[in-house]
Amino acid sequence: MKRIIKSIGKNVAVFIYRVMYKVFPIQDNVIVFSASTGRNYTGNCRYIYECMVDKGLDKKYKCVWFFNDTNIKLPGNATIVANARLKYLYYMAIAKTWVFDCRQPGFLKKKDKVNYIQTWHGTPLKKLALDMDDVFMGNGENIEQYKENFKKNTSTWDYLISQNPFSTETFRRCFDFKGNMLEIGYPRNDMLTNENDADSIRALKKKFRLPFDKKIILYAPTWRDDEYDKNGEYKFSPKLDFTLLAENLKDEYVMIVKYHYLVEDCIDWSLYKGFIYHFDDDITQMYLISDILITDYSSTMFDYSVLKRPMLFYCYDLDKYKNELRGFYFDFQKDAPGPISKTTKQLLCDIKDYKREEYEERYQNFWEKYNPWDDGNSSWHVVELIESL
Repeated sequence: MKRIIKSIGKNVAVFIYRVMYKVFPIQDNVIVFSASTGRNYTGNCRYIYECMVDKGLDKKYKCVWFFNDTNIKLPGNATIVANARLKYLYYMAIAKTWVFDCRQPGFLKKKDKVNYIQTWHGTPLKKLALDMDDVFMGNGENIEQYKENFKKNTSTWDYLISQNPFSTETFRRCFDFKGNMLEIGYPRNDMLTNENDADSIRALKKKFRLPFDKKIILYAPTWRDDEYDKNGEYKFSPKLDFTLLAENLKDEYVMIVKYHYLVEDCIDWSLYKGFIYHFDDDITQMYLISDILITDYSSTMFDYSVLKRPMLFYCYDLDKYKNELRGFYFDFQKDAPGPISKTTKQLLCDIKDYKREEYEERYQNFWEKYNPWDDGNSSWHVVELIESL
């Protein structure tokens, strides 16, 4: 019954959008934004918009944001609209410029005069889109459907942001992208260059009510394609012994746990009060206030390396992820700019015994390859493009 209702709702939405698409003309001053398909206010889209606010352009343009939860508060003069509702369809039909970091529903036909800026959401380690050999996702698509839908979607993109030359080459191929590549670095990383100072970091720690007398570990793993519940919602289930971490690290460290945006688990962290903090806020701010990043195969590694701070990799399922789920674009074990551990005990040793000099050359090579364009001006380059369009 739920599937039938959902199907009817989708058909109604498609019909309404097609009517609006034909009836309503494009309005040149309307720009629509969405991050993580409406889940939060974050990433490249956020920092492009905030650059517009800083320049006073939120008064020149009607900036419309789509959210699942419309109670969110934004800076500047933004119009907030419920995602996938009637007003959403209306603004999609009339907006001159689309700024998104994920694929949008396939029925949203784009007019020729609309400019679609796809920011994407990370440099890839794991294989993407047309480069994938199989899918294990909760939406039920098989690999042929997945690739066909992906290719149709990317054909609507006019501009795509690239963080580095590696991404340019990879995106061209795996997305079959034939549009304009914006080789400008990621707008979300401007903050890591422009606000990496003691006062800004202290203000953020105060904002999130974090202690000033302890070091901060950020744990930010990716999602697992094959770990989802019966509703297709992805789970957070790392094989990490948080009790052991707390017992051994709580005197010197606190830990921020940040889920991937696709993960919607509700986990009770109260057992670790005073040691583990969980935030749904923008991860860029978490980068800035942390002393160490622990991740796995996530694109967080490429952003965090802007800061040149220690990175450790907890990869309990390395063989499975590499050989069965996704596969990698490069030799991760050889190139990772920090120690790789498969057990909590080994991770503890790596934290306590970390020596930066052991990874200095590898880290420098990693930074040079993946961060050549993250110079603090990426957001402004996109705003200039919007103005020119």
